[in-house]
Amino acid sequence: MKLPRRHFLHVAAGCALLPSLPRLAHAENYPTRPVHIIVPVPPGGTFDIVGRLIAQWLSKQLGQQFVVDNRAGAGTKLGTDLVAHAQPDGYTLLLAGSPAAINETLYQNLDYDFRRDIAAVGSIEAMPLIMTVNPTLPVKTVPQFISYAKANSGKINMGSGGSGSTGHVAGELFNMMAGIKLAHVPYRGEAPALTDLLGGQVQIVFATAGSAISYVRAGTLRALAVTSGKRMDILPDVPTVAEFLPNYEATAWAGIAAPAKTPVAIVDDLNRAINAGLADSQFKSRLTNLGAVEMAGSPADFGKFVASEIDKWGKVIKFANIKPERG
Repeated sequence: MKLPRRHFLHVAAGCALLPSLPRLAHAENYPTRPVHIIVPVPPGGTFDIVGRLIAQWLSKQLGQQFVVDNRAGAGTKLGTDLVAHAQPDGYTLLLAGSPAAINETLYQNLDYDFRRDIAAVGSIEAMPLIMTVNPTLPVKTVPQFISYAKANSGKINMGSGGSGSTGHVAGELFNMMAGIKLAHVPYRGEAPALTDLLGGQVQIVFATAGSAISYVRAGTLRALAVTSGKRMDILPDVPTVAEFLPNYEATAWAGIAAPAKTPVAIVDDLNRAINAGLADSQFKSRLTNLGAVEMAGSPADFGKFVASEIDKWGKVIKFANIKPERG
């Protein structure tokens, strides 16, 4: 999701205002030099901003500079591959997200195995998607949409940020659980998909909250539901998809990971620092402003979550026969 330049600069500048709390005790004086956080997407989107927020926080907590290093390309594969093959010394980290779990099944020729080559350090946030439709569509609830889709099978266009994107697989999970068929229309990013949703070229987009919420509040798009397990505090009147399709859940998420075999003491030290940020009211507020919810936990918790995401999206990709885009 690409944010307006003014919004991006405002949020990024806010990173510098995060409070400087006493430094946490850490293992063997780690870190003794700058640490690079590989962010496998271009600058300017919500995911990138989360990386800058956590980098600023870790810098203050651990007394060394944590530098965001954007390595975009190949659907986040390029940056992930770089970390998978980096020295496991704690000085090259990855801002991992939901595409990492999706890619494990979507691509057959990865040069790494995420579960084998990447160590989970700590989860940061989960961002619900919003099931958004063009207001001209004659539906106002999820059950109405399902009935309309069944009556117009294959005629409703679902836009997404690309084949295998989080929004795409969220929509295919909806197809699978609701027993319907939406015609997928991939775009090169979520922003153009939303532009065509506003224009009526597509009828539905499962869009990240950060990109869709302003349209929903303005009334230019209609929110039928959110894809998280519970309702969003900032959209309390919008139901969850799970209220109509039990156990449905799909989120875009972010967390810090490291090369496999990174010393446990360093992983634990980083995890404590991350969780300290997630307990801080200002840090949490900045995540909320992005449409995200903090997701604290241990390295083991994050590892189990990622493994469950790989399994879940693997089933959806196989069910829908999703293929990666070429070029």
